[in-house]
Amino acid sequence: MRTKDFNDILEFGREHRGEDVRALALKARAASGVDLTMGLQQVAGHRIAVDKLPLWAANDGIVYGPQLSMEQCSSQWTAEYKARLVEGNSLVDLTGGLGVDFSFMAAGLGHATYVERQENLCEIARHNFEVLGLKALVVNGDGVEHLQEMAAVDTIYIDPARRDKAGNRVFALSDCTPDVSALAPLMLEKAMTVIIKLSPMLDHRAAVSVLPCVQQVHIVSSRGECKELLLVLKRGYTGGVTVHCVNDSETMEFTLGSENVTAPSFALEEHENAGGDDALYMYEPNASIMKAGAYNLLAVRLGLTVMSVDSHVLAGVRLVEDFPGRVMAVEAVGTMNKKDLKSLMAGVERANVAVRNFPLRAPELARRLKVKDGGDIFIMGTTTATGKHILLKMRRV
Repeated sequence: MRTKDFNDILEFGREHRGEDVRALALKARAASGVDLTMGLQQVAGHRIAVDKLPLWAANDGIVYGPQLSMEQCSSQWTAEYKARLVEGNSLVDLTGGLGVDFSFMAAGLGHATYVERQENLCEIARHNFEVLGLKALVVNGDGVEHLQEMAAVDTIYIDPARRDKAGNRVFALSDCTPDVSALAPLMLEKAMTVIIKLSPMLDHRAAVSVLPCVQQVHIVSSRGECKELLLVLKRGYTGGVTVHCVNDSETMEFTLGSENVTAPSFALEEHENAGGDDALYMYEPNASIMKAGAYNLLAVRLGLTVMSVDSHVLAGVRLVEDFPGRVMAVEAVGTMNKKDLKSLMAGVERANVAVRNFPLRAPELARRLKVKDGGDIFIMGTTTATGKHILLKMRRV
């Protein structure tokens, strides 16, 4: 099929790049010969791509899809990460979408097929793949039907829709479209490696329990926010599942199940007067490690203690270099009684207030402390292993 000519809307996008889309929509209604909806998509899409997909943004030939699709698509960094999981020389993406993931995963492969039900997305993908120099077959069709009829390949990638017919978010595998738990056996017949992208809200343990041959779980975060949950299935695999917690350049790996360890508890009485020569540091694991529930394992590996079972904050008397998360130096430890508060908050007008396993929410605690948001002081309300509610006054290391 011949690639659709998008020259007019591309020219419109370049001409109006950086302009306010709403204002442009009003003044551009009289523009002739241009699909205004798609033209405006180019202006809005490029603005999103500058930060999210810089390689696409730098290419004036790229056509962008609807704004919601642009906001929900993978970032360049997560797409590049998935590309490292592809094995072999042939790939089929059964849920192509805007083609962001596919464009990075297919680069350099001998044979790559993109499958998508929506014809307009196929037209955009066909154009973009040509602009990007990809050798790709674009199939406008249903991914499940294509899977049933296709020849064997090395890797299958699938990103099931995570909304029901009413548009509500769903998180169980069986509620996604298509149901990858039902399709997994057939996908493993057709490919040695299957990569499944799931909602970061999904419980990876539950997914592993219902999917066959899971070899790897990848919990991928960026800038402190959990972005994706990826499962890699290998035909015939029956060994342990390796969990990869990735947050930008920070990584942690462990075998699923080994995170269920007991770490020593923080002893508050040893640090009641923290500060001065009594060094004390608080450690908050990054979003991927928190999602994996591996904070106890991390504490054991690094020789740290846990504040309590439910606080998910680590503590130690030494500074751990390259800790995968946020590190705070504790200046003082106190309680909510008036005497402690007066001492703890002396001279503090602004602070970043947070809570971990604490009876008050952060905004309510900030009101009680009578501080405005901001500054370099961090106040954390948390609970010790003995059930004592405490406040930690800290500065970021």
